[in-house]
Amino acid sequence: MVDPLHATPTGRVMLASMPKDAPERKGLGMSAGGARRVPRQEDVRVLTPRQIYDHLDRYVVGQDAAKRAVATAAHQHLKRIEQRRLGAKTLLRKTNLLLMGPTGSGKTHIARNLAELLEVPFTVVDATEYTEAGYYGKDVEVMVAELLFKSGHSIDATERGIIFIDEIDKIARRSGSSRTGAGSRDIGGEGVQQALLKLLEGREIFVPLNVTQHWNKHDFVQVDTSDILFICAGTFTDLHQAQVDKQVGFGAEGRRQGGSRLRVKELVEYGMLAELLGRLPVQVQLRELSAGELYEVLTAPPDSLVKEYREALKLDGVELDLREGALRAVVQYAVDKRLGARGLRSILEEVLADVLFEAPERRGQTVVVDRAFCETRLSKLDGTALREE
Repeated sequence: MVDPLHATPTGRVMLASMPKDAPERKGLGMSAGGARRVPRQEDVRVLTPRQIYDHLDRYVVGQDAAKRAVATAAHQHLKRIEQRRLGAKTLLRKTNLLLMGPTGSGKTHIARNLAELLEVPFTVVDATEYTEAGYYGKDVEVMVAELLFKSGHSIDATERGIIFIDEIDKIARRSGSSRTGAGSRDIGGEGVQQALLKLLEGREIFVPLNVTQHWNKHDFVQVDTSDILFICAGTFTDLHQAQVDKQVGFGAEGRRQGGSRLRVKELVEYGMLAELLGRLPVQVQLRELSAGELYEVLTAPPDSLVKEYREALKLDGVELDLREGALRAVVQYAVDKRLGARGLRSILEEVLADVLFEAPERRGQTVVVDRAFCETRLSKLDGTALREE
C-alpha cells in the first residue's frame, strides 16, 4: 500500500491527494490509464437458423427472405462467439448486416426481436447524431457506451450485444461538402463512415462510462467490439424511387418499392464508402408490405395492434369489437398513402380517439367499430401528416 505521506527534497512533509471514488472506479474497468479488468465469461447459447427464423416469424409478418438471411447471419455470429470463448482458432468472420427497405417494412422490428431471442443487450442509435472525431457532436464510441449502459455496465454482456444503427443512408457522402461549414471535410457524412470502420471490423476501443457526458475523457473502460453484432438500416429512398420510376409497361404501376435488389455499385454512387459496405457482408433487401401483409400486422402477431387496443380498453371495462371491414379500411388507407406498418398505429389512434377518451365512462359496454365508422373518421385525416420518414 502506498504511504500518502511523501517527503519533499527540502525535508517538508506533504499529504498526497487521494480520490474519494477510487474504490468504485477500480471495479468498473479502466480509469486514468489503469489496468483493464478481465470480464467474467458467460455461456453462449447457439441457436439454429430454424429456431431463430421461427421466433422472428411469430412477430414479423412477411419478409421471408430477410428473416432467413438474418437468422443465418445470427447463427454464424453465435458460432463465432462460442469458438472464440473456447479459445479455438476460427476462420469465421463477423456477419454484420445491412437492412435496406422502405419505411415501415420491419427493419427495426426484426432487429429488436432478434435481440430479445438472443438475450443480449440491444440499443438503437441514429447515425445522424454522430460526427467525425474532433468536432462538436457524438463520437462513434458513444454508441458502444450506450450499449454498455443497457447491459448494466457489464463488459462481458456488452461485448456480445447488438447495436442497431438506423438512418445509415443519411450519412452518405455529400457532393457539396462546403454546406457543412467545415471546408472540404464532410464531418457528418463521410467522416462518420470512416470512423465506423474500426467498430465494424472489431477493435479494442476506449468507451466513456458516462453517456450524458461523453466529452469527459477521465472515466472510461476498454471494450472489444470484435463480437458486437452491428445491424445497419436505411431506406435509401431515392434509389428505391428511381427503380419504381424506371419500371414501365404492363403491370408496372402495381409494383412495390424494394422489389428489386440494390447493387453495391448503386450504393457506392449513392455516397456509401466501399470499405463500409465491405464490412457489412450480409446485405438484406426488404420490400414494401402488401395489403394482405399489413392486415396480418394488425391481427396476427402476439403483440399486434388489435390485441393491444383491446387490452387497453378491457382495463377500463370496455369490450372492443373491431370488425374486419374496419381493419380493411385502415389497411387500404395505409396502402394508398404508402405509410407502411409504422403508420398503422397513427391511423388507429385517429380512428379510436373518441372511443379511448370515453372508455372510462362506458364501463361494461361493448363498442363496435365497423367500416362505415372507420371511413368517416379517415375522411377527416390528412395522410401526409402521418408519414414517418
